[in-house]
Amino acid sequence: MKEVLIKRLDPDIPLPSYAKAGDAGADLATRIDFTINPGERILVPTGISIALPDGYVALVHPRSGLAVKHGVSIVNTPGTVDAGYRGELQVILINLDKNNSISFKKGDRIAQLVIQQVERAQFVEVSELPGSERATGGFGSTGA
Repeated sequence: MKEVLIKRLDPDIPLPSYAKAGDAGADLATRIDFTINPGERILVPTGISIALPDGYVALVHPRSGLAVKHGVSIVNTPGTVDAGYRGELQVILINLDKNNSISFKKGDRIAQLVIQQVERAQFVEVSELPGSERATGGFGSTGA
């Protein structure tokens, strides 16, 4: 298990936690009460900041229950938190439901935080790329 340093910016907000053994995402909560109207998006503070080890990233994912039950998702999913960022984690939620608003109370779970190790790439410019079976086939080119 990788240690991630965390600073609670609001003493009433729970620290991220895994709901069940084996879960990849730790739940993030909201620091504020808010309502999202149909089609609206809102930047939601979580009341925490983190310090990731070099070579790691935190990815902010939607909660599947909010998506299926209420049409709530994240605009820039997954949100990327770089290892050098030390500010408050915030989530850009959107209400995709066409008819209903949804309200959240401080402390409600709004997203999941996934910590992953990442490789940095060295980009090497070439005049031609090696061939592949797929070649330049784009969206839908596999027939699915």
